[in-house]
Amino acid sequence: MQLKSKRRRCTDAFSLTESMISVAIFALVIGGVYSSLVMQYATVRLNTENLRATQILTDKMEVLRLVSWTQLTNATFMPATFVCPFNYSTNSSDYGLNYRGSVTVSALPLSESYASNLMMVTVSVTWTNANVARTRSVSTLISQYGMQNSLY
Repeated sequence: MQLKSKRRRCTDAFSLTESMISVAIFALVIGGVYSSLVMQYATVRLNTENLRATQILTDKMEVLRLVSWTQLTNATFMPATFVCPFNYSTNSSDYGLNYRGSVTVSALPLSESYASNLMMVTVSVTWTNANVARTRSVSTLISQYGMQNSLY
């Protein structure tokens, strides 16, 4: 039986080149994970802002659904412009984000006989995210003899 009394050679360890390649691969993986987290945060923030814009549009349309024809045609009943904060519960804006909106009530551009009994209402909301202006809008037709007459 032969005893191993010889010293181990230095070939059992990693070389400097192998270590540097493994560090570079690790840095690429960490960079990819970090960039995906940053992109995910930006996507969630934009989706949250879009959801709040949709809530504002729905709120304004629900008000319009319940107004009478005389209130709708009265220019002083509903303000033409409005500002809503991002954080609805505290009435203060998170990170300075405010939604600026407008309500436009106009006659229907038709030559039909019933055109005088319809109004086109457009509600628009704009805000700025990362120096990019965003806009959402919704339009509907409201009839003089519509649902609001059955509520009163």
